[in-house]
Amino acid sequence: MALFFFLIFESSPKVRLVRGPHRCEGRVEVERNGEWGTVCDDGWNMKDAEVVCRELGCGAAKGTPSGNLYKPLADEKQKIFIQDVNCNGTEDELIECDRVEDVFDCSHSEDAGAMCDKSPPKVRLVRGPHRCEGRVEVERNGEWGTVCDNGWNMKDVEVVCRELGCGAAKGTPSGNLYKPLADEKQKIFIQDINCNGTEDELIECDQVEDVFDCSHSEDAGAICEKSSPKVRLVRGPHRCEGRVEVERNGEWGTVCDDSWNMKDAEVVCRELGCGAAKGTPSGNLYKPLADEKQKIFIQDVNCSGTEDKLIECDWVEDVFDCSHSEDAGAMCEKSPPKVRLVRGPHRCEGRVEVERNGEWGTVCDNSWNMKDVEVVCRELGCGAAKGTPSGNLYKPLADEKQKIFIQDVNCSGTEDKLIECDQVEDVFDCSHSEDAGAMCEKGQPDI
Repeated sequence: MALFFFLIFESSPKVRLVRGPHRCEGRVEVERNGEWGTVCDDGWNMKDAEVVCRELGCGAAKGTPSGNLYKPLADEKQKIFIQDVNCNGTEDELIECDRVEDVFDCSHSEDAGAMCDKSPPKVRLVRGPHRCEGRVEVERNGEWGTVCDNGWNMKDVEVVCRELGCGAAKGTPSGNLYKPLADEKQKIFIQDINCNGTEDELIECDQVEDVFDCSHSEDAGAICEKSSPKVRLVRGPHRCEGRVEVERNGEWGTVCDDSWNMKDAEVVCRELGCGAAKGTPSGNLYKPLADEKQKIFIQDVNCSGTEDKLIECDWVEDVFDCSHSEDAGAMCEKSPPKVRLVRGPHRCEGRVEVERNGEWGTVCDNSWNMKDVEVVCRELGCGAAKGTPSGNLYKPLADEKQKIFIQDVNCSGTEDKLIECDQVEDVFDCSHSEDAGAMCEKGQPDI
């Protein structure tokens, strides 16, 4: 049981709220094998919203607004992944709740929504290697200013890290380590912060506002233990091609393609585990374009091509002379897996399904063994194989209309993809109670 909860803790949230005023309100979307889909609101209630809010660290549920309040509606091409969600309200993650997958009788006008009581942080860390380290900035009336490091200590950093969902505090570096320094025109809003270390938000701590005896060389910094991916490719045929988006304080924005080149795309592909860069297509090829309300966060990206993450490259923030028709795109060589695990506690355990011509089918467990599972785990980036559980452990069983595509899989165990193994297609003597399952050791986050 302890191992089970460790794996759940290590996996990333499989739910998000989009198109709302902040990350804690909006249309509900869930992730499956790198793709985001919506939730039909059939049976959707406050208990379900309570679980979503808990999973996102957004406090208590305040409402279950219709997802069609959050414009624009989901694109017609976006799938509705689940319906009839039935949470008891105590679950930590939506994936733990009963639900029906693969929805056929619901439209995006019936997408579920959720409203939580916790608005986004009024603090951020900038110019660090990831969102959980950098120079501290606080927001006041829509304007961001820095924090003077007079009296700044680990208790203060502990609160910042907690507010950002970045784990424990690791250090109080000087903000002048994070180049370039804040612009002279940017204000220093507060100093002499005095947190006891238990507060949930920096605004709850004692502090002196409007600073006159501090310069940006004395700005406060913070290092927290938990980082997260900062880039994604959207609207492409798979997760390794599409319009480039970067994340900042829980919000996703686009990248202006001014000076965007193959070196920049190379870094994006590396960060996403998508192999080498193949091209820098214009982001306006990926329809629909980003909504006008979505911000363009950065431009003039200048990578050497050797960086591990886009956040390590030089760039200019807060773009004013670029439109979404100029958003950057990236094409990487590695397409997504043609196999997935469904109905398990995380993406690295569950019933095995394979894709053929855009349709997903199951695998008959005739002769299914650990060598076959080893290949599945490798293809999904899920570490070593741990077991070959029967697929009928993962409820509900596959729908009778879903096909069983292959049986008698015979892998040597060294293949990179299940499709490379010997197998028999088009199965006639197997039922979904005999579907194959797989358990891998690593329940890692999707990027």
